[in-house]
Amino acid sequence: MTLDDMVKRHGSWLEAGVDEGPVVSSRVRLARNVEEYSFPGWASDEENLAIWNQTSEIFKNQQENFMGWSMAETSKLDKEVLFERHLISQEMAQQEDSCGVFVTPDECLSIMVNEEDHIRIQSLQPGLNLSGAWQAADKIDDRLEEHLTYAFSPKLGYLTSCPSNVGTGMRASVMLHLPGLVLMEEMDPVINGISKIGLAVRGMWGEGTEAAGNMFQVSNQITLGRREDQIIAHLEQIVLELIEHENNARSRLLEERMLVVEDHVARAFGILSNARLMSSGEALNLLSTLRLGLDLGMVDQFSRRELDMLFISIQPAHLQKLEGKELGPEERDVVRADLLREFMENATEDEDLG
Repeated sequence: MTLDDMVKRHGSWLEAGVDEGPVVSSRVRLARNVEEYSFPGWASDEENLAIWNQTSEIFKNQQENFMGWSMAETSKLDKEVLFERHLISQEMAQQEDSCGVFVTPDECLSIMVNEEDHIRIQSLQPGLNLSGAWQAADKIDDRLEEHLTYAFSPKLGYLTSCPSNVGTGMRASVMLHLPGLVLMEEMDPVINGISKIGLAVRGMWGEGTEAAGNMFQVSNQITLGRREDQIIAHLEQIVLELIEHENNARSRLLEERMLVVEDHVARAFGILSNARLMSSGEALNLLSTLRLGLDLGMVDQFSRRELDMLFISIQPAHLQKLEGKELGPEERDVVRADLLREFMENATEDEDLG
């Protein structure tokens, strides 16, 4: 399977059809390093190449038939596609030498090699399923450890490039859609409160990104001194509280600003159905409004998962892959608007047929 094939569909972590309201997906990431080698940022070219060659050989023999991309042999556009699909980090998308990623065909597992750490295992699951994500990550972690000796301290745990990852090396996160809290102007207090209990709130594509389309990633910051199950249990508890706050905010929106919300959703529907130019930022915000309208029963022509998939499909690199050529910013805005109009038209036609 090539990236050209992949952009025509989406990973099963989005396609599973889980209906969990504000929750989009769960992710567990494990950071590991190989003993007797310097961490990637300090390693020599020879050391990084040795790690890449060892891991490449391991994944050639895995039963899942992992797909692999060496960053040295991957175009800038394809790297952006992998980043937009949440399969590599922004940092890896800018790298070239002796590094890359291995991905299962369903895209629920991706393993980056020689990013910030030698090994970065990422497991994605639809909805609120941190335990499932952890089990899948733990399984591939054990299999890698059959071939690699990890840098580990009996006192500290797994040793990592960033001190904040020392210990379990685990970062667990949940992607949530929180337009109710944003519209009620309650998101900033929520973020401040979450940061005081050892959690972080980031944008849709993780560290260093903004919360476009009212999508937020909530993750743990502390990995030292806590077991994996404790990290997951704490994060799940906070996510359930966030869901309750978001649902309460939506109820108050309906009670206090019903007409405003209906107008907001109707305008989003109209613009998406008719616009000839559409930036990615505007599209994300309009799709967010449509998703809220769907959750509130104001529209019913499409599913939540279809909208979640569009959040990725409208991104710049995906549009260019679908078109089969490089596009300038304004050309992308035209293609994006065309794609969204076609989606809205098809959804309306399907509703009429029903």
